[in-house]
Amino acid sequence: MNFLAEIRSRFAKSLHSLTGFEGDVAPVLEQIRPSDGKFGDYQANCAMPLGKQLGKPPREIAAALVESLDVADLCEVPEIAGPGFINLKIKDEAITTALAAAAKDTQHLGVPQAAEPRCMVVDYSSPNVAKPMHVGHIRSTVIGAAIANVLRFLGHKVITDNHIGDWGTQFGMIIYGYKHFVDESALAKEPVAELSRLYKLVNSLVEYHGAKTSGLPAINERIAKQEQTVAELSAAEPTGDKKADKQAAKKLRQAEAALGDLRKEKESIEKKIAAVDEDATLAAMAAEHATIGRAVLDETAKLHADDVTNKELWNKFLPACMDEIQKTYDRLNVSFDHTLGESFYHDRLAAVVTDLQQRGLATESDGAMCVFLEGFAAPFIVRKQDGAFLYSTTDLATIAYRLEEWQPDAILYVVDHRQGLHFEQLFATAKQCGCENVELEHVSFGTVLGEDGKPYKTRSGSAVGLMGLLDEAVDRARAIADESPVLTTDDERQQVAERIGIGGIKYADLAHNRTSDYTFSYDKMLAMNGNTAAYMQYSYARVRGIFGKAKVTEEQALAGADSISIDSPEERALAMQLLRFAEALDKVVEDYRPNHLTAYLFDLAQAYATFFQNCPVIKAETEELKSSRLALCALSARTLETGLGLLGIECVERM
Repeated sequence: MNFLAEIRSRFAKSLHSLTGFEGDVAPVLEQIRPSDGKFGDYQANCAMPLGKQLGKPPREIAAALVESLDVADLCEVPEIAGPGFINLKIKDEAITTALAAAAKDTQHLGVPQAAEPRCMVVDYSSPNVAKPMHVGHIRSTVIGAAIANVLRFLGHKVITDNHIGDWGTQFGMIIYGYKHFVDESALAKEPVAELSRLYKLVNSLVEYHGAKTSGLPAINERIAKQEQTVAELSAAEPTGDKKADKQAAKKLRQAEAALGDLRKEKESIEKKIAAVDEDATLAAMAAEHATIGRAVLDETAKLHADDVTNKELWNKFLPACMDEIQKTYDRLNVSFDHTLGESFYHDRLAAVVTDLQQRGLATESDGAMCVFLEGFAAPFIVRKQDGAFLYSTTDLATIAYRLEEWQPDAILYVVDHRQGLHFEQLFATAKQCGCENVELEHVSFGTVLGEDGKPYKTRSGSAVGLMGLLDEAVDRARAIADESPVLTTDDERQQVAERIGIGGIKYADLAHNRTSDYTFSYDKMLAMNGNTAAYMQYSYARVRGIFGKAKVTEEQALAGADSISIDSPEERALAMQLLRFAEALDKVVEDYRPNHLTAYLFDLAQAYATFFQNCPVIKAETEELKSSRLALCALSARTLETGLGLLGIECVERM
């Protein structure tokens, strides 16, 4: 049962009977929300905006809505409070009936399935396979997996696709590195580590030459212009107009801040140059490979043109890279229905450009093929001057393939917020190419930060490897497991450490609003109190512990759900929280934010803790009450386990 959805449905009928009301009911129904309990279980605040719309006192609107509202089977008599709030309290009988139904529904705990299931493609993780996954990949991977899990649980057809980067310039760098710098013994012993070294080496040399030839001169020019702007603003005399002078002072501060940012950018460029110049070996390599930037592009172009040597190298390198990435996915317990990389679409790219030209959407500009979109200053380039294709071309080919093969109603891209402009242009182009009836959504997310407020990196300034991140979390969680008096074997302690450590990393990410940056902290994510996975896992283990003490199985405890009693405030509060699981999942899919589910699970764990403290279970006054409370415990355990499972987090039986 989803009480909120049902109440909104009843209100929709009441709204249509309201004299003078016209238009969409959806925004009005959004004003009906769960209450904090002091004013009932749900509260409808829609009379206030309707009062303005209809030109009547809100209380009069509220009275009219209540008069035609048919909720007698669900709610006590609605109450009108204040200027027109409508307070609703669910009948105890409706609650216990819904709990009994949830107990019998072993697959979905009473959560209604989608009335109109959709076919949803979820595109997430998508690492470049030429290098190990790093901390930046954690967000896309766990957010995408959680969204896919929730959509499936609600009855939608979900197709997950890991659109890996296995064909781009990074392979041109590795091929060039292999031909000039490879350590064959290291490659044979640890291929991915050696390929990663080659990539980093070549990339540093490419960036070095780029910084010296264009980066530094360009930034110096921009700084000079910005210094002139600051000087001009600083020299301006006050006008005596307070508003104008205030605006001028604001412009000066903004100009000075922009100048500061440019100087920091220059400092970063100079550090890249110095890192090579001050290293005799690197400096010698840079001098010998002065045209490395162009050479890397040539190696990439040869690969794309099916050059025999480069294709053989690509076929040699790719399996080792994929195996390494799969180890990370196995550790995270993440899987995909499809893993179709950029290489899969290579032979479709020319046709994409031809199709755009035939539709009159793509035109040549300075030798490149571009789509000029209304509202965008820069064109959407689909083929460069040298004939090379771009991410834009591959992404259009991917959309065309997905439409042809899967006929989706929606395609979700769980990708860093910095790619926002790319997806805006991609979607605008796709809508003009037969994709106008498909929901295209960029599910963006913020950055993982270190304690210094900057993107989380190692002390050397490189991105933190994801496998190392997981190892550290598990090692720290092992210290927690080793202190537990109930974990008696080494294997059990290690299993608990794995689940706490990896669950902690996942939960910490998912508990934040995905569009926000968040600060990575092992101590916070592994804390045994607060909104953490460890606290959720402990809550689950504590519930499971009751069954052992009561000498019943969870299934036996659930058998008492047909006669649950919710006479105490704590029992009723826990019961209502259990029945809000469906509401939490609906909120997740409204705008694809898993933090709504973590917030729900934290509230459920707290409601259970309050119930546990105030309502004896094993020592209940009567056998009937004991049976009722055991059933509430069993439903709490199943809901916590199901909810955490949707987030990709495993529970532990003991902690």
